[in-house]
Amino acid sequence: MTHRLIPMRETPPKPSITIPEPKAKRLIWAFSVIVFAAVVVLNRVQVAAPEGFDVHVFARINAVLNSAVSLLLIAGLLTARAGRYILHRRVMITAMALSVLFLVSYILHHLFAGDTRFGGEGAIKAVYYIVLATHILLAAGSLPFILFTAYRGLSGRYPEHRKLARRVWPVWLYVSVSGVVVYLMISPYY
Repeated sequence: MTHRLIPMRETPPKPSITIPEPKAKRLIWAFSVIVFAAVVVLNRVQVAAPEGFDVHVFARINAVLNSAVSLLLIAGLLTARAGRYILHRRVMITAMALSVLFLVSYILHHLFAGDTRFGGEGAIKAVYYIVLATHILLAAGSLPFILFTAYRGLSGRYPEHRKLARRVWPVWLYVSVSGVVVYLMISPYY
């Protein structure tokens, strides 16, 4: 008779933030609006890059960061399901930190490079614009919900965290994966 070892689920970590929910909601919405406004405004501004500087280096960095976030999101799901809550928290905080770096790199890319027109024709052009449109809409709309999910996890409100994460996680994963797809499709036209 063999015995299978079943890993024990960890006790969820203690809350690491104690911000009251009304204040957290105000901060999350304010931050989300500021980020959205900054992206919209800075997308309309272009700055001359230093001589010889490859302005598309930021696009490559964005693709790497999005790829890493995608892998971390999958790891976050697996660690949560395995009951590895402390590791789950670390993985998800890392995903959020890389997402912040992505945002900075995204803004820098658009400041220096501006917009690039997609040069494909036919069905691939339609696919590109569908992926791009869904990526942009979901990226713009998901930030406050990602932050609400994180707030609920970090404040120890685990049932609410899980309920919201079930809806937010697939959107965040789609945004990160589709960002890489958009990069791969547009990069030949840089």
